[in-house]
Amino acid sequence: MPLFTIETTYRLPVFRQRTYEAETIYQACRLAIGDDDWSDEKADVESSGNTYVTGAWPGADAAYKGPAAPVPPQFRETIQRKADHFEALLGILKMLAHAPDVTAPDAAFWRPRAETAIAKAQAILAGAPDPV
Repeated sequence: MPLFTIETTYRLPVFRQRTYEAETIYQACRLAIGDDDWSDEKADVESSGNTYVTGAWPGADAAYKGPAAPVPPQFRETIQRKADHFEALLGILKMLAHAPDVTAPDAAFWRPRAETAIAKAQAILAGAPDPV
């Protein structure tokens, strides 16, 4: 029977709680994100993520010693699977929202909401702030 070396991982949330002086919550959040001092960090072992596969190689003790085998999607990290699916759904939404022949009576209701969702999704993919 063949042997496989499988690398698995889980995420361990690390957090800090710090007070920032700012005019608005937005400014306080910007200060917190820009703060590089993690000397008072704490690990949240109660909230660790599920185990997922980060690598697979044919053979015994073969990790990083040769080409990796493709990992079936259902064994990858859930958040990455969601992100990949998010891009697919965004593409479908964009096609539907911009279809010229859509004349449904409720199009005036859903089309602006679709445009807002598309703008937010594009900002997320670009690593930009949500549109105003």
